[in-house]
Order: sequence, then C-alpha cells, then structure tokens
Amino acid sequence: MTKKALLVGINDYAPGGAGGPDLRGCVNDVRDMANTLNVLGIVAAVPATMQILTDTRATRAAILSGFKWLVSGAKRGDTLVFFYSGHGSQVVDVSGDDPDGRDETICPHDFATTGMIKDDDFRSMLAGLPVGVNLDIILDSCHSGTATRDMFDALNGLDEPSIANRYVEPPIDWGFFLDANPSLPLRAILKPGVEGSGRRDAVVVAGLNHVLWAGCRDNQTSAEAPIGGTWRGVFTYNFCKAMRGAGVTITRRRLDAQVTVNVRGMGYSQVGQLEGTKISLDERIFT
Repeated sequence: MTKKALLVGINDYAPGGAGGPDLRGCVNDVRDMANTLNVLGIVAAVPATMQILTDTRATRAAILSGFKWLVSGAKRGDTLVFFYSGHGSQVVDVSGDDPDGRDETICPHDFATTGMIKDDDFRSMLAGLPVGVNLDIILDSCHSGTATRDMFDALNGLDEPSIANRYVEPPIDWGFFLDANPSLPLRAILKPGVEGSGRRDAVVVAGLNHVLWAGCRDNQTSAEAPIGGTWRGVFTYNFCKAMRGAGVTITRRRLDAQVTVNVRGMGYSQVGQLEGTKISLDERIFT
C-alpha cells in the first residue's frame, strides 16, 4: 500500500504588478501539515513519498507535474493527500463545459504569466483514478467571487493588516464577464454539490472518487491571521490541531465537525466544507 502527499504553499506571488498579492501564512501551513502527516504516520516525511512546493518552486507546471506524480500508478488501498494553501479565484468558463458558467481556480506562483489551475485541470487528472484509492484533497483558499479582502483592515483602522483573505481578482479578460453576469451561481472548486447553498453539514456526493476538504463555504473567504505570533491559515491551523489531538481513529465527519467548532471558538465566521461518498465520510481519516 502506497502513501504519498503533495503539499503546496505560496506566500510569494509573481504577478505583473510590483510586490504581488502576497500572503504570509501558507508556507507555515505546509510545514504544519507535513509535520502532522508525518507524526501521525499517515505519510512519511521523506522525498520519495512527500513532495513539497513553496513560493517560487510552486509554479503552474510544477504543481500539475506534482499532481500527476501523486496519482500516477495509484491502486486500491493507497493513501494520497493533496494540500494547497494559497490564493483561489474564479474565471469565466470559456470552454462551455461548466453549466454554471464559472471555472474555479487555484493560483500558482506564476499565475499572472502562465495562468491559474482550473477545476477542469484537476478533473481531467482525476478521471482515471482507480476505485478504492483514498485521495484527500485539502484546499485552504478562497473559492468565491464575493471576497472583501480589505474588510477587516478597514474596520479596524489598521495600517498593518491583522487578517488577510486568500482570494485573487481574476484578470480583466475573464473577470469582466463575471462582473457583467452577477447571476452566475457560486460554486467551489471540485465541488459538485448544491451551488451557493451556504450549507454546513458534510455533503454526500455519490460516486465521488476523492474526498474534498475546503477551508470555507462557497460564498465565504478563507482567512489567515497571526495565531500564537505566527501567520497561519485559520482552517489549516485548526485542522492539524484537531487531527493531532484526536489521532488517526477519528472519522472524517467527526474531524470536520471538530474543526468547525474550533474555528468558531476563535471568533471566525468561515465554515469548512467536507464532501465525499457516505462510506468515505464515515471512515477514519485518510483511509
């Protein structure tokens, strides 16, 4: 039985403008996730089984290549983990294959020149995943077009940001068409469930060949903030903390509920979303 993980965290972005829409907590998220997976014996922290891409190394080509490495040769009983911490966005579905008119994306380091990675890209790589492979996809990023990136800073009147949201405005050649069609429904990346529902319970999706953990609901943003003096993703921090506290015997559904309680206990309104088959949701984590 193979156990592999691909962990991606991007603080340093390289868009056309000076400085970029940089973040602060994503590399720390990767470190936290890598340590958690290793300590719990889920995936060993060695290069043969765990690949880590951060900042300038987390290019579009490198992430797609890493994901192909992750799923290549997968067979029943294997444990695979893909973790992404960074900006998310949405673009208009120019291919016409998405009924909601949107493609949801994650943003590699070089997205401004090479493009974002769309949900279509992931779907094509997941299409041939064998039955019985345990693939958990964990995304600590924003998947909604309703982000308010400067809201907390404006409210608090702070020069130094006290919180940041992980959402990037799409380029004008795509973003204009989203603004011109506000009726297009919200849907998070790789999430085929009810669109823009604001739901809370773990969602059963029959036939889904992976388990999806999203850091926030479709119409929310995923936040990062100083926690214990260190910038971290609010979702990832609580996910890893709850998992280390509970151990590997906790089910996905129960872990999801615990993370939600912990995030709310810290005063944040974002609610994580878990999706998978009924069997996978009630199984122990990463099995």
